[in-house]
Amino acid sequence: MRGEPSRGRRASDQVFLPDFCSVRAVFVVVLVGELLAFVLVLAATPGASDFLTRLSLVSLLVQWTALASAGILCLARPVMCRLGMRQAASLSLLLVLFTCLGISELGWRLTQWSMVNLPGSSPEHGHLIFLVRTMGIGAIVSALVLRYLYVQHQWRVNLRNKAEARIQALQARIRPHFLFNSMNTIAALIRGQPETAEQAVEDLADLFRASLRDSRSQVRLSEELGICRLYERIERLRLGERLEVEWTLAKIPEDATVPVLCLQPLVENAIYHGIEPRSDGGTVHITGRRHRDELEIEVCNPLPTGKERRRRAGNQIALDNIRQRLALAYGRRGRLLQEQGEGYYRVHLHFPYVPAEAGRRNEPQTSTGMAS
Repeated sequence: MRGEPSRGRRASDQVFLPDFCSVRAVFVVVLVGELLAFVLVLAATPGASDFLTRLSLVSLLVQWTALASAGILCLARPVMCRLGMRQAASLSLLLVLFTCLGISELGWRLTQWSMVNLPGSSPEHGHLIFLVRTMGIGAIVSALVLRYLYVQHQWRVNLRNKAEARIQALQARIRPHFLFNSMNTIAALIRGQPETAEQAVEDLADLFRASLRDSRSQVRLSEELGICRLYERIERLRLGERLEVEWTLAKIPEDATVPVLCLQPLVENAIYHGIEPRSDGGTVHITGRRHRDELEIEVCNPLPTGKERRRRAGNQIALDNIRQRLALAYGRRGRLLQEQGEGYYRVHLHFPYVPAEAGRRNEPQTSTGMAS
């Protein structure tokens, strides 16, 4: 999800393995290992007299193998990111099997020293048989787990690619009526106010240039607010004194980065659905605040009343688009909330505070300049 398809791909797109250095991954490894040990003991123990003893010994062997394998895969992850899928899968399987062999050999020697038999390690089976059994179980389980991780990775990548494709398609569109109204306004200004018409053409060009930017890029919040002011200036030429926009953003850092065109569609919606249908117009309130490492931007507009209210019906395309891009860019930390009360409609935009320098290393998504 980068500016270039073949460059800057995230490590998660290059290797299907999860980050085994994370606490969550280690917890899953321990849980799955214990379930595997439980199944192995249930399958091998005909009676329940020594069930707990055998379970403890098998759990010890399985957990050693699982945690050691997770640690080795964690250390090998930078190498995996430079390999192709097949090479990474082959290397992962080999590392896990060698780890299984080493832990099995260590377990065998410890049981011989302590005279405590692991399941399958009794003298009648012999050293080689024990190693073959553990290696066989390890190979089967490892292959199944790696296959599952690969399928999950492909599913996530396909889901993200579909979302990106939808976002790009939405970004390529701009509401036709806004373009036609803007062109008509410019045409009306050419003779009487040529300088104003020229400025409007430049503003419209800048707005379209922003809408055609790579949807996966991030911009400074100050730049995104500049795009919103361009849109406001164009609409003010048409709506005149009916449109007022009140900006209250002193408490929000403008060096924050945001997905491009994540705020402009909200302003467009507020004007299109809230101000334009009202015969007396109204004021759009744009407020920003910072809560520790989270930023909130609020766009509030009055609602039309009576017959005016029935003129416009939104289909939520812009809001759904922004909501998806926030989720792709920030996960659960990026969200869009809607609120409608008596005579007003308010949208809350929440996203983490990422300064511009750090934002250039991130990979967020963007939206379209169209309203719902």
